[in-house]
Amino acid sequence: MATDYRGDWEPEVDYTGHQWFTNLPPKAKTPPPAPSPKPAYIPEPQIVERNALFVYALKSAPDVLMEQYKAFGQLGVLGWCSEFSELIDELKEFGSQGHMFTDTRDQALETCAYLLDALVNHMEVKMQIIVMFLSFQVQRLRKFLDANTEFDDYPQPEFPMHFMQR
Repeated sequence: MATDYRGDWEPEVDYTGHQWFTNLPPKAKTPPPAPSPKPAYIPEPQIVERNALFVYALKSAPDVLMEQYKAFGQLGVLGWCSEFSELIDELKEFGSQGHMFTDTRDQALETCAYLLDALVNHMEVKMQIIVMFLSFQVQRLRKFLDANTEFDDYPQPEFPMHFMQR
């Protein structure tokens, strides 16, 4: 038994002869309100100071690496890589929070290039594990700062081949 529910509330409306969309409301003459401008970002003094400290540490990094190399040789480079790894971790955390300035980022990328140049042209590091470790640290920082760029200035590992010929 089918029940017609329309009859329960009100009679059906007859729309015959009605002309749809003929009485349109007038178009608004005032443009819609412009979105309010975002307030200028003014970083807190602690963030400015931390960025300045990062820039200082990054500018000093190649010189500190060379001092460690001159004082302790290849093992000095290895020890410095551990300290540089800690700096990278701090930079990544700071940048992930959105506090890293573009000057800090640019200095970090520049420092990476200087470190690889020092490794290739100014140091005699024969232990390939150290070359690979330093290259990995630089790659890790570059990947965080500029993931879309492929860098090709990494040193090629030079493993002694005479051991493999036996």
